[in-house]
Amino acid sequence: MPSLFWQTSRFRLDLSQPKVMGILNLTPDSFSDGGRHSALSIALKNGQTLIEQGADILDIGGESSRPGAEPVSAEEELKRITPFLREALTWNIPISVDTCKPEVMQVVLDMGADIVNDIWALRQPGALQLVAQHPQCGVCLMHMHNEPQTMRVETMAGDALEPVKTFLAQQLSLLIASGIDAHRIVLDPGIGFGKTLAQNISLLQHQKKLLSLGQPLLAGWSRKGSLGKMTAIHGLSPLANDRLGASVAAALIAVQNGASLVRVHDVKETVQALRVWQAVKI
Repeated sequence: MPSLFWQTSRFRLDLSQPKVMGILNLTPDSFSDGGRHSALSIALKNGQTLIEQGADILDIGGESSRPGAEPVSAEEELKRITPFLREALTWNIPISVDTCKPEVMQVVLDMGADIVNDIWALRQPGALQLVAQHPQCGVCLMHMHNEPQTMRVETMAGDALEPVKTFLAQQLSLLIASGIDAHRIVLDPGIGFGKTLAQNISLLQHQKKLLSLGQPLLAGWSRKGSLGKMTAIHGLSPLANDRLGASVAAALIAVQNGASLVRVHDVKETVQALRVWQAVKI
C-alpha cells in the first residue's frame, strides 16, 4: 500500500484523507487564468483565498507548461515567484514550486519551499542530485511524453498505462538509489502531457494499477483539454474556465480510484465535493 504520509521540508502531510493542492499560476501566459494573478498583491490575495477555501497545499509556478508554451529563463522564473514565495512561506501551509530548472529548485529550496513539483521528473541535468542533497523536501515526479513544445503534435502511441507505469517506476528507483527516502516521493501520471483523450481516460479508469508502485498518487485533471472534449456540446468544447463541473467530477473519480492528492484550480468546489464523498462513502 502507498505511504500514508508525505514528508516535505517543513511538514509531514497525513495522506489518510485526500489532500487538495491549489494551483496559483504566476505567469503572464497561463492556459487557465491568462496571468490575472501575476501582480504580487493580487497573487497574495488569491493565495489567501485558496487557503480559506480549504487548500491543503499551494502549488506556485512561474513558467507555463501548457502545450506550445515558450520556455522562460531561470532568472525570469525566479523574478516571478520569489516575491510571492517569500511572503507565502510565513503562512504555515506547505508550498510547492512547479519547476523543472535546477537553478530555480536551488533558490526556492534554500528559501524554505516544501515541495518540488517537476513535470520532467528530475530528468534535467543536476536536478536529481540537487534534490538528493536536500535533507527532506518533498518531490512530485510526473510522466510527460516529449515536451511542452511538441507534446500536442507528437502524442503517445498505443495504451498509456504500461509506459507511464514503467517510466515512473524507473524514476522512482533512481531517486531511491540516490538516497531520497520513499516517503518524500509522490507520483503523477501526467494527464494531458502528450497523451490522447482515450489514453487520459484509460489512465483514470485504470489508475489503481499505479498504486502497485507503492507511492502516493497525485492527479492533475483540473481544466484539462480532455475534459473539454468529453463535455463538448454541439461540437463546441467549453473553454478552460468553463470546465468546473468536469474538473470536480474528474478529481472525485481520481480520488475514488486511489489518488491521495488532487491538483486543482477550483479549490472551494473540489473541497466541497470531497467532503460529501467522505461523508457518504462505503
